[in-house]
Amino acid sequence: MKKYDELTEFLLRMGDSALVQGQRLCEWCGRAPALEEEMALMNVGLDLVGQARNWLDYAAQRINDGRDADMLAFRRDERDYRNLLLVEQPNGDFAVTMSKQFLYDAWQFHLLEALTESADQQVAAIAAKSLKEVIYHLRRSSEWVERLGDGTEESHQRMAAAIDTLWRFTFEFQETDAVVDSLSESGIIPDAGALKQQWQQTVAKVFTDATLSVPEDARSFYLSGREGMHTEHLGILLAEMQFLQRAYPDASW
Repeated sequence: MKKYDELTEFLLRMGDSALVQGQRLCEWCGRAPALEEEMALMNVGLDLVGQARNWLDYAAQRINDGRDADMLAFRRDERDYRNLLLVEQPNGDFAVTMSKQFLYDAWQFHLLEALTESADQQVAAIAAKSLKEVIYHLRRSSEWVERLGDGTEESHQRMAAAIDTLWRFTFEFQETDAVVDSLSESGIIPDAGALKQQWQQTVAKVFTDATLSVPEDARSFYLSGREGMHTEHLGILLAEMQFLQRAYPDASW
């Protein structure tokens, strides 16, 4: 995996996570449990793809090797992606999809809110634009977690099972590394400890309202999206997402 400077690494992390989560949501097209939900899922997915373009555009400017956001999205190999492990997990049933979206939304909301005051003006501008969308995303996913968790016996069981399946990947929301420490010290991104606490508080409140237990902090393991070490699911997702660009590079309509 090629390494870049700290800010570029961070931009790739943000862009890749939004892109992969958006791709996962778009997989619900034609399969959602209701027409209204299909439209909502597609809208959130498109919001995330738009956010990914903004982050990857800035990353491409900094890399400055002739690639643009599209090439970063469709021409990189699996090991070059920096997305969170959580977002690459399969959709599962609706409970899995919404619990995954909520855990990601809660983290993204607090991070973007802090990034609006970033020392990097372009980061602050992208964050401010994205935050307007993520406020809605978080409200919607929170309501679904509460509705399913505090609903019928079956919906409660499904939501609890979804959290059990996904929780282990949340360690990446709570861990720091050299990139995070350096950018935090320079005022470009917020303090990792404060962000972790805010995320935990939001998750705990929603889980409590949903009559769901809050698991203990997830422990890290040998995989790391930041280091390009992904689960087997990302390669399958990229094979579908990148097929056209890989088969017909530089094609135009």
